[in-house]
Amino acid sequence: MKAESKNKILLHACCAICSGYPITLLKDMGYQVFVYFYNPNIYPQEEYQKRIQAQRILCTHLDCELIEGEYQPEEFYAIAKGLENEPEKGKRCDKCFELRLLKTAQLAKDLDIQEFTTSIVISPHKNFVKLTEIGEKIAFQNGLTYRAIDFKKQDGFLKTNRLSKELNLYRQNYCGCEFSIKKEVV
Repeated sequence: MKAESKNKILLHACCAICSGYPITLLKDMGYQVFVYFYNPNIYPQEEYQKRIQAQRILCTHLDCELIEGEYQPEEFYAIAKGLENEPEKGKRCDKCFELRLLKTAQLAKDLDIQEFTTSIVISPHKNFVKLTEIGEKIAFQNGLTYRAIDFKKQDGFLKTNRLSKELNLYRQNYCGCEFSIKKEVV
């Protein structure tokens, strides 16, 4: 019989590739991990379906609950309006992170989970300090705790990629939004 975890945490998952190692690390830390896949930024819808299916496979394999947020791209376009030409890592990305982490915090409150974090920070292309600032601000506003874990440390990016290859998970080649696909995919 498995020992009960003392603490629950809600992990926002940007994709299966990035969330594999964070899930295992959080479990090793004693957390009961709930995974929230909320990514209205993903374009097009066919890409979204590939990514959510990979997340389902991963969560089944790692025996953790997956909560699927609604795919509502209009929410992303509303916050990205006027920022379409921003470079990657610019203001549009910050707004996108804020949207996804705010929805994660709101769900955590609804589920009575006091801590949340995100797998986005495992990417070597994402700014851990910036994401931590956004997460902590949202956590403070909602009476929660943002668990700032740099999942890149201790070869986290290598470990998460290894796991995704072992499971033969879908591997995307761009961040997610239509603005990043135009700049990243050549």
